[in-house]
Amino acid sequence: MSHPSQLKIPATYMRGGTSKGVFFSLNDLPETAQTAGAERDALLLRVIGSPDPYAKHTDGMGGATSSTSKCVILSKSKRTDHDVDYLFGQISIDKPFVDWSGNCGNLSAAVGGFAISKGLVDKNNIPRDGIAEIRIWQANISKTIVAHIPMSNGEVQESGDFELDGVTFPAAEIQIEFLDPADGDGALFPTGKLIDDLQVPGLGTLKATMINAGIPTIFVNADSIGYSGMELQDDINNDEKALAMFETIRAHGALKMGLIHDLGEASQRQHTPKVAFVATPASYTASSGKTIRESDVDLLVRAMSMGKLHHAMMGTAAVAIGTAAAIPGTVVNQAAGGDERDSVRFGHPSGTLKVGAEAKLIDNQWTASKVIMSRSARILMEGRIYVPADVIQNPEYN
Repeated sequence: MSHPSQLKIPATYMRGGTSKGVFFSLNDLPETAQTAGAERDALLLRVIGSPDPYAKHTDGMGGATSSTSKCVILSKSKRTDHDVDYLFGQISIDKPFVDWSGNCGNLSAAVGGFAISKGLVDKNNIPRDGIAEIRIWQANISKTIVAHIPMSNGEVQESGDFELDGVTFPAAEIQIEFLDPADGDGALFPTGKLIDDLQVPGLGTLKATMINAGIPTIFVNADSIGYSGMELQDDINNDEKALAMFETIRAHGALKMGLIHDLGEASQRQHTPKVAFVATPASYTASSGKTIRESDVDLLVRAMSMGKLHHAMMGTAAVAIGTAAAIPGTVVNQAAGGDERDSVRFGHPSGTLKVGAEAKLIDNQWTASKVIMSRSARILMEGRIYVPADVIQNPEYN
């Protein structure tokens, strides 16, 4: 009996912000996986080690969390005003499913450095020392991201003293700009309202802000669902009843936002929308043991990702938080004190994060031009990924 050999695919394992994933240059993928479809999905599932009923990713590169079960495909941009095209896949842990419906804001911080190191950026656009401004086309949502990458002696500078809550060690600071962050057709508020009455079975009517900025996100008040906003992962992720409640909120919110046509479609759109709950400032102890004082933050935010409470904050959700905080009348802005603002510092399970946002009311409709935040990124390992060849010859993914 013959057995399939293994494919050996060039790949780089990178941390970006509080996430990490496997990065590929498009041209390094097997030819059948260079275009969207079942074979590409099957390959990435096998790279990560999904679906895994044990939820450990023992036989793959994933980390069995939403933050560590990710893949990125990059190529030289087809657009003359961009440097690199960036495609992100969120890999389900326990299902044969790759979600291409949104971006990863954290891994966006790693795209520029990877693109430079792999020769995807015109050398004339890269200074030997200083800051390289890399224009990224985010292909999932058709938006522009500008990454400011520090350069030293002609190489990407990865080490530094910038500290990011949720990441153990300091690194070089990377400023990320998300331009025109409204998702889809540009409508920040798909229902036309800053606050909606969201009817959720078992919970009644929740006051919710549903916004398309960075990533479609549903914001509710913590006290309306029985929480304080100071929760850590174990407070929610070990509670099956709570997880089911959040999924119900997510499904009904997705329906009201027009992202799905019936509730049954929510299970096939796991990455979006996100659900987050907000509260007014309070002192608490972060997961690292660090004390976050009430005076350190403008509000508290906790967010769900792929059915679990995130250990810090998704970068795309931070874009949504910054945008909503800048617009008077949203539940996020109200939790932050209700003032007009162009930046907000919020508390999350691992610490705090500051996000700047520019939002304006034009013709009675809110628009956002830019959201800015600082992250860090670095290469963890590079080499070749080994994947059984029959994965793409006979993909089981449907």
